[in-house]
Amino acid sequence: MLGKTAGGLYWMFRSLERAENTARLIEAGFRIALTRSTRAEAEWKSVIVTSAAQTAYEIKHDSYDSEQVVDFLLRDTDNPSSVLSVIKSARDSARLVRTALTTEVWTSVNDTWMVLTKLLEAPVLQTELPAVLATIRQQSAVVRGALHGTMLRNDIYDFCRLGTFVERMDSTARIIDVKYYSLLPSPSFVGSRLDNVQWETILRSVSAHRSFRWAVDDDFNAPAIADFLILDGRMPRSLRFCVGKLADNLEYLGMNDTEPKASRVMAQKLYARLKDRDIASIFDEGLHEFLTSVTDENARIGMQIEQDYRFNI
Repeated sequence: MLGKTAGGLYWMFRSLERAENTARLIEAGFRIALTRSTRAEAEWKSVIVTSAAQTAYEIKHDSYDSEQVVDFLLRDTDNPSSVLSVIKSARDSARLVRTALTTEVWTSVNDTWMVLTKLLEAPVLQTELPAVLATIRQQSAVVRGALHGTMLRNDIYDFCRLGTFVERMDSTARIIDVKYYSLLPSPSFVGSRLDNVQWETILRSVSAHRSFRWAVDDDFNAPAIADFLILDGRMPRSLRFCVGKLADNLEYLGMNDTEPKASRVMAQKLYARLKDRDIASIFDEGLHEFLTSVTDENARIGMQIEQDYRFNI
C-alpha cells in the first residue's frame, strides 16, 4: 500500500475519534462544572488545558467563559482540533482514500460531515449541549459500525484501527487527567463524596458507568475507577485495551517483516508496562506523572508509525 493511502486511512480515523473524544471531554467538564458551580471558570480552563489548546484559545479569548470554551472546541475553524475542523479533515482524508473504502464507510463519513456541519452552523446553547454532544458521539459510532461491518480484515482495516486507538488512548489519559490533576480542588477532598461524584462523572463521560457496575465489585472510588479506566483489558477505552490493540494491529501489519518495525516494538513495550502494573503502584508513582508519561509514549508511537510506513511518500 502507498504510504499516502495508509496515512489517509490512519488520519481519517484519528480525526473521527478526536471529534467523539472532544465531545466526551466537553461533557466531562460540563458535568463536573455543574457540581462545582462556584469555580466554573477554573473547570472550563482545565478542559482547554487538557485538550492541549490553551495557547490557541488565549490568543482569541481572555476568559474561560463556558460558552466561549464550548464554541472554541466545537465550532471554531481557527482551532484545528475543533469538532468542525476534524470532521472536515476526516472527510477530506476519506475522499483521498475513497477507492480503499467500502461504499458504506464512505457514505457514513460523508453523512457525518453533512450532519455535523449543519448541527454546528450556529453557536450551541447550553440547554442544547447534551443533545449536540450525543449526536457527535452517535455519528462517530455509525462510521465505526460501517467499518466493522463491511471492511476486509486486511492492512486497510489495520491502519484505520491504528488511528482510532492512538487517538483514543490519548483522550482517555487526558480525560482522567482532567479529573485528578486539574479539577480536584484540594488533597483533602480525596476519598470524599465530592471526589467520588467526580470519578463517577468521568465514568459516564467515557460510556463506562454501567460497564463498571457489571465488571467491578466495588463502589465509586478513585482506586477502583482508575484501575478500570487504566488497567482493565475488558474496557474498550482503557489505556491497556488501547495499547493492546495498537500492538495487535502493528503485529498484523508486520507479519511478513524480517525484523519488527520500531513502532511495533514500542507498542509492545508499553503494553508490557501496563499489563504488569497494579493501581496502587501507579498512585505511588503519581497518577498525573504516570498519565503524562503514557501520553508522551503514545505520541511517540504515533509519530513512529508515520515514519515506519512512510505516510508522506
